[in-house]
Amino acid sequence: MDPIIKILRVEFFGIASWIYLAAFVAILFGFIGKKITAVIFRRLIRAASRTRLSLDDILLTSLSKPAEWGAVLGGLALAAVVLPVPREPIDVDRFIRALLTAVFIALVIWFAMRFVDGLTALWAKKAETTETKLDDQLVPIVRRSSKVFLFIIGVVLGLQNMGYSVASLLAGLGIGGVALAMAAKDTVANLFGSLVIFLDKPFQIGDWIEMGGTEGTVEEVGLRTTRVRTFANSLITVPNSLFTTETINNWSRMKKRRIKMTVGVTYDTSPEKMETLVRNIRQIIEEDEKIRSDFYLVNFDNFGPSSLDVFIYCFTETTVWSEFLQVKQAFMLKVMACVHDLGLAFAFPTQTVHLESMPNDATVLDGQRPK
Repeated sequence: MDPIIKILRVEFFGIASWIYLAAFVAILFGFIGKKITAVIFRRLIRAASRTRLSLDDILLTSLSKPAEWGAVLGGLALAAVVLPVPREPIDVDRFIRALLTAVFIALVIWFAMRFVDGLTALWAKKAETTETKLDDQLVPIVRRSSKVFLFIIGVVLGLQNMGYSVASLLAGLGIGGVALAMAAKDTVANLFGSLVIFLDKPFQIGDWIEMGGTEGTVEEVGLRTTRVRTFANSLITVPNSLFTTETINNWSRMKKRRIKMTVGVTYDTSPEKMETLVRNIRQIIEEDEKIRSDFYLVNFDNFGPSSLDVFIYCFTETTVWSEFLQVKQAFMLKVMACVHDLGLAFAFPTQTVHLESMPNDATVLDGQRPK
């Protein structure tokens, strides 16, 4: 043991070798503790998954990674205690302790952010089961706002722990607040636009909207922008400030969908058959369960240039575009069958030329022929 004791007493930079060894062992224990902590949390999470409560799963999952690195931080802190760090001419010991405290604050903020992600993910699942889309819009905003708030708190606490004056920093920010507000006026306008969206509720996530040259389905509403998925499957990012000035057409708010058309039949149609055609089309509308019968118009409307026109105006029960097209197609096929059953024909653009007289003298015709 004497040679080992002599080696342990050998000094490097004025510090005995056994102190270096003790610091190394402390760090090694920290990483070993990280592995042990990971195993413990895996078992706890597995046990928590068998319970009906979701909060324990979120809490353990959020705490697992920060706790693992917390064990490493504990080993580093123990090594810092063991090592006699110089305090003059520079107080390195104070700097290391402040740095370790800042890392601990970062781990706490990391845990809080992971916990916020877990809670908002649970909220998002429950929001999908509700009829209103307001909670679907609030979930991403609450998530981002909470994480930004936690990040700011972490930075402030870290700077204060490192010895910086937070009060003077806030005062400096206050002086530059006016200039920042002028530079960020568009951002402020977008924030007010997001408030308009949540208060007035002109649309919700999943609604089909049209505004200016933008048309598509609302995919996400944020604090600054709204993302709209077009029917060409491209993604358009719209600043929220536009929603306070532009006209928004929300097609998803339609209570019924309109069918408007004109059916033209030929001029050889008799008045009796025309009256029968109008009556039969009205009967088709009244008997079709997918077309509203509370209000509709079917009338002989016009003597067209080449057709006798029947005006049809009615509404479908569904507002879904694909279903509407199916209902409209079935209705038009029934109208076609009705026209054919009556022995009528659909008109198309034609012209009839009437000659008052023809010259009888052949010599006159021969004289008009080109030579």
